Amino acid sequence: MTQHKTRVAILFGGRSAEHNVSRASAANIYRSLDPDRYEITLIGITGNGRWTLADVANRKDSSALVIPSDGPEIVLLPGGGGRAVVITHGATVREHPAFDVIFPVLHGPNGEDGTVQGALELADVAYVGARVMGSAASMDKDVAKRLLRDARLPIVPYVAMTASVPIAYEDAVRAVGASELFVKPANLGSSVGISRARSAAEFETACRLALRYDNKILIERAIAPVREIECAVLEHADGQVSASELGEIVPKGQHGFYSYEAKYTDASGASLHVPAQLDPALAARIRKLAVEVFAVLCCEGLARVDFFVSGDDVYVNEVNTLPGFTDISMYPKMWEATGLLQGELMNKLIAHALARQALLSKLSFQR
Repeated sequence: MTQHKTRVAILFGGRSAEHNVSRASAANIYRSLDPDRYEITLIGITGNGRWTLADVANRKDSSALVIPSDGPEIVLLPGGGGRAVVITHGATVREHPAFDVIFPVLHGPNGEDGTVQGALELADVAYVGARVMGSAASMDKDVAKRLLRDARLPIVPYVAMTASVPIAYEDAVRAVGASELFVKPANLGSSVGISRARSAAEFETACRLALRYDNKILIERAIAPVREIECAVLEHADGQVSASELGEIVPKGQHGFYSYEAKYTDASGASLHVPAQLDPALAARIRKLAVEVFAVLCCEGLARVDFFVSGDDVYVNEVNTLPGFTDISMYPKMWEATGLLQGELMNKLIAHALARQALLSKLSFQR
């Protein structure tokens, strides 16, 4: 008797500036899913938001999945429990076998911020990762920092601004208590749009760059000396939450911080150390703090929690609810260092998604 395979749709691409990172992450996840256990469908989201079947255009050895510009569209049916229809160019409509679970491999706005999660909720289908609240709260760095501050968790002093209500360099310096600042979009990841400012002229340039990606930006105090430490957090199907071994990112060469170029375009832009070399007591404190952050921001399934460490001081930098899964991404590397290989990590993430959906289906508002 043939065993039923779990039907998994990998959803990748998207409309954000992190589109290409998503394609590379999705390729790694595609390779790591056991074909004897899962029946996989690839769904690419084009830059203009069109969902298209991408199976034919891709192979398992691709370094980054391709989204065909002329592929058939696929639409999840509201309330369909994973049912979808495929629309071909001849306007022919056919039903696709229902998905058991969706694996959104999306980074940034229109993917990691609760928008796609809301669509999947309406489709009444299991999916990997945080739900709408956790996704939205974690994605907006301003909102996340306010929630962490209210929970008395340590954050770097910052101030938020918008294009319509700008802040002068001198006022930002007074607000955060330092003349060296980092300026970043409030709703983006992969270090896109981040730059350092040490003068009014640099500050104006940094703000213009960040405002290209978001209408709200953060201005933070630059911490020095600083170590960039990360922790992978995983929620199991039974609701238990685990923290991984820690990792450290050390920018190299001309990169003063872990910029987009250091991550993805310069092969020697940074060195990654997993596990991080930290005093055991400090490492334990950071892992405990990562689990606390996960709970405060209503995360579910998985998250990567990033920290700044300066001496004995630890600050929560940001939280990624759909962290990268590229060849160099820290989330899977940290779990591998903890003894959990990527294939088994995928199994656990999917098991959590299915268990959560089964629980939600029993709630009265879902009936």
